[in-house]
Amino acid sequence: MLQNTEHTSAVTVTAPPSKSLSHRYLIGAALAGGASTVRHVLESADLECTRAILASAGARLEPLETSRDGAGAWRVHGLGGAPRGGQGRPLSCDVRESGTTCRLLTAVLAAGEGLFRIHGAERMHERPIGELAEALTTLGAGVVFEGAPGCPPLRLQAHGLNPALAGDGGVLRLGMDVSSQYFSGLLLAAPLCPAPLCVELAGRKAVSWPYVGLTLQCLTDFGVHFGVETRKHAEAPWHPLPEGAWRDLDEARPACLRIQVRPGAYQSGDYTVEGDWSGASYFLAAGALGRRPVRVEGLRADSLQGDRAMLDILRKMGARVEADAEAVTVYPSALHGVALDMGSCPDLVPTVAVLAAFAQGSTRISNVAHLRVKESNRISAPAEELAKTGVTVDQLSDGMLVSGLAGRGCGRQNAPRLPEGLNLCAHNDHRMAMSLALLALQEPGLRMETRLDDPMVVRKSFPQFWEVWSRLQ
Repeated sequence: MLQNTEHTSAVTVTAPPSKSLSHRYLIGAALAGGASTVRHVLESADLECTRAILASAGARLEPLETSRDGAGAWRVHGLGGAPRGGQGRPLSCDVRESGTTCRLLTAVLAAGEGLFRIHGAERMHERPIGELAEALTTLGAGVVFEGAPGCPPLRLQAHGLNPALAGDGGVLRLGMDVSSQYFSGLLLAAPLCPAPLCVELAGRKAVSWPYVGLTLQCLTDFGVHFGVETRKHAEAPWHPLPEGAWRDLDEARPACLRIQVRPGAYQSGDYTVEGDWSGASYFLAAGALGRRPVRVEGLRADSLQGDRAMLDILRKMGARVEADAEAVTVYPSALHGVALDMGSCPDLVPTVAVLAAFAQGSTRISNVAHLRVKESNRISAPAEELAKTGVTVDQLSDGMLVSGLAGRGCGRQNAPRLPEGLNLCAHNDHRMAMSLALLALQEPGLRMETRLDDPMVVRKSFPQFWEVWSRLQ
């Protein structure tokens, strides 16, 4: 039966800085005029790429300090305008494996002047960017794909972006079926345009909408002015939302939302990145699966991050969760299967798949077909690794069905087990590695970093992960 945790002291950890906002705030500071200070920045391989490209394009970034939890602080001397590329020879922009760097900066660099070459690791050259490239071409950029059509590497000839070329009153229609980062990239680039740019949501569905909310939060913090309009259906009239009301949007429907960004300068200043609900999700899940409660500090209760949905998912699965203004505590709990639409929080899917493996009954995860083009195929990769522990995962067209191993009652009679001598594969994916760490919590003495083919893939987003994780074991 479950141990009594009422008097068991919780393990306390601090959430890492938000990866999404670290990228966006560094970009904003680099485009601003004058000097800015950006604190509590995630120090990871992905952020190294973003900083390196911004520096190559003319910004100057100076490290100030690194805290004990691995967060950094940077003094950024901004461009005061558009990024600068090469003349005659393109500026090399190596995004390595960072999809966020690739998509956000491709749009931002296109608003600059000069030649840029966007390239990265082998997997990045398989990840699509064609829809964004088409939008940038419409606005006046020149894009040439060097390999597979619609994927990096690509050469970008930038002459600034001109909304007038979009036609239809400067309205550009862009889908979010594959990635919200196309939309976010254009929004970040829009203040550099000579006229207002209106981006209307197109396509069949909008995945990861909350990340666009984070982009709007960044624009607001940096003094960029924009308006958001919605309508009930594709033939209805548009209605502007009151200032700040976009924060209450839980989802966006194609043909029913558009955002107009006015030209203007990013404002320099002092900025602090909030804690990352994505990085915290592994520890919150550990509270439910492990032997001791886990308390995660440094999370913003009113955050716009979509992965704040982890709290609702845990509660829906039966976990005991206590949240206050300063921290969230999750207690060891018997879990049960549920049906989850995770289109707004796809980064949580590998973690929730492991939670579901320990639950009683089946869990269906839907609306995440786009996970097939992430760092790994995040539908097949969890299925393959969980199968090694005795868990059946059926791959579906838009997600997966996980058959939990827990029996009735306390839910701990049966659980996934990693056979002796069998190792797991991280699929060169940081989120896979961190989610698989959960499998070791109920096996005393098992250290998952010794059973993964590449445990250090976590450096992409959370270099201190294994050090922090050790406190739970």
